[in-house]
Amino acid sequence: MAKIILTADSTCDLTPELKEKFRVAAYTPLHIIVAQKSYDDGVNITPQEIYKQFDAVGTLPKTAAVNVGEYTDFFKRFTNQGYTVIHINIGSALSSSYQNACKAAEEIGNVYPVDSCNLSTGTAHIVIEASDMIKQGLEADDIVERLKLLTKKVHSSFIINKLNYLRAGGRCSALAVLGANILQLKPCIEVNNRDGSMTVGKKYRGKLDSVLLQYVDEKLSSYDNIRYDKIFITHAGIGDDHVKTVFDHIKNKNLFENIYITTASCTISSHCGPGTLGILFMTE
Repeated sequence: MAKIILTADSTCDLTPELKEKFRVAAYTPLHIIVAQKSYDDGVNITPQEIYKQFDAVGTLPKTAAVNVGEYTDFFKRFTNQGYTVIHINIGSALSSSYQNACKAAEEIGNVYPVDSCNLSTGTAHIVIEASDMIKQGLEADDIVERLKLLTKKVHSSFIINKLNYLRAGGRCSALAVLGANILQLKPCIEVNNRDGSMTVGKKYRGKLDSVLLQYVDEKLSSYDNIRYDKIFITHAGIGDDHVKTVFDHIKNKNLFENIYITTASCTISSHCGPGTLGILFMTE
């Protein structure tokens, strides 16, 4: 039986502790380009630095995929030691990283890229499922086929407190931002679990804490077959008090075995901006 090792794109947003717990050998960092200089997500740049840059100049950094050569070098670190690699990618609608990983895999062999069809800890759900299957001793091709079925069962969404980053990224107009600020509107960004693309869902109105609680209740009541083994609360540049409010609210429901809190990576943070929080879970 081949020795299987698990890797993932940095955008899965697992904490170092969870990365170790689920035996993720290494991340491939996507690239963040600020003032024509390229940084590696989570390696030599932080979300706080991105927020500071935006506040100073009003422009967003660009993000770039891991290229084929980088994936080739990365995968060879493991295949040269006799490992088979299962690699979990950010959704293919959001980045060309998956396509590039597939090209590298074709060249090397014994590498299985998986399109998570998601982002952030939506991807992390697929990482954890892969980790469990590896522990069970399943073969790599069997694991990949099972993961492809599971991507449609991951549900990811985020509440955006301020629309400045969406406006800077060309995703909404200045008029929409003005209207949202006046009316205290906070849109819910929905992730399409068939490819990872994002759309705007319900627009909530009110103060952030009350919106977050309403959002959590509505999302968790939208499905009658939720898996209660784990749920992620993932946030970007939001106060600890808001995170605690959501954590306590979910914990008091006595539904989930594990409630994981993580911080969004630079890639995710650069698109949504500070004041963002989402819950990410699976259904049966």
